[in-house]
Amino acid sequence: MQGRYSDRREAGRLLADRLGRFAGREDVLVRALPRGGVPVAFEVARRLDAPLDVFIVRKLGVPWHSELAMGAIANGGVRVLNDDLVARLDLAGRYR
Repeated sequence: MQGRYSDRREAGRLLADRLGRFAGREDVLVRALPRGGVPVAFEVARRLDAPLDVFIVRKLGVPWHSELAMGAIANGGVRVLNDDLVARLDLAGRYR
């Protein structure tokens, strides 16, 4: 994806253009994940005149490869795992 957009804000503006039919609606909420998703979502929310909510999550990295996510956790006891990856890396017994 490198080189496709000048930055994440531009990507958000272009995405908002495609989502224009949702502009001004009261039933629309834009949700962002921290780090890379916030600049994109900010532009979408601004252009659609919609509220922006940041959903705070923590990546669960594979122990020996921290940049590879095997899942995520969030407030309220939310935990999502990539079951295929956990099984392929034989992590099920240790991280369930």
